[in-house]
Amino acid sequence: MTSTITRPPANRPVGALLREWRERRRLSQLELSIQADISTRHLSFVETGRSRPTPDMILRLTEHLEVPLRERNSLLLAGGYAPAYPEHGLDEPQLSAVRAALRQVLTAHEPYPAVVVNRWWELVEANSAIAIMTEEAAPFLLEPPVNVLRLSLHPDGIAGRIANLPAWRAHLLTQLQQRARAMGDDRLHALHAELLGYPGGLAETPGATDVVLPLLFRRGGDVLSFFSISAVVGTATDVTVEELAIESFYPADARTAQVLRAG
Repeated sequence: MTSTITRPPANRPVGALLREWRERRRLSQLELSIQADISTRHLSFVETGRSRPTPDMILRLTEHLEVPLRERNSLLLAGGYAPAYPEHGLDEPQLSAVRAALRQVLTAHEPYPAVVVNRWWELVEANSAIAIMTEEAAPFLLEPPVNVLRLSLHPDGIAGRIANLPAWRAHLLTQLQQRARAMGDDRLHALHAELLGYPGGLAETPGATDVVLPLLFRRGGDVLSFFSISAVVGTATDVTVEELAIESFYPADARTAQVLRAG
């Protein structure tokens, strides 16, 4: 896989894009200028196009705005500068150490299921234990690129085996909506609209006395109970690496652990 370059939205000036990110983060010009140690007047000139920001200024502002690396590259391109962050494929030599580490984590997690997904919840890697969940899913949902949220909530996926589908569906849709808003990502907004149209209902969020929301999964005569933990690669400076997340499922009760260990 070759490296790719993220292009900025067509005909969008960098100042307008920076303003959108500031508003998305619910910051005033004064608040951002204090955080970034620049004058409010200068920030205003940048946002209105009266002043052209330097690459360092764009990177400083995007750092304080917590803009993802992909979009930071887009903002640099919109300002007329080269991208600052590389974007390599996982099969390229530059990411061999990351790839090996991810596979080590997945393998070590067996016999419990775990997957690696990208920012759009597309499956990148999985361990063998994930077959417990996907064994009855329709083949077309398992064709690459597999979207794990679509697989989870589609009527022909694993939704029919989720005993607490309304609650789990509400949890996933909330996560997806929050990420779509935080990133301003049209693909995530479109995915949310698609999944919202699937049947399954929506349940209330867990109560104050609940520790975690379990995934209750029917398998044979058992109802397996899982909780999940998400992890990311810290201090990533590559677009691909920053967008990866490991989703690991753990048994929430002794019976689930027993079934998984027995295979």
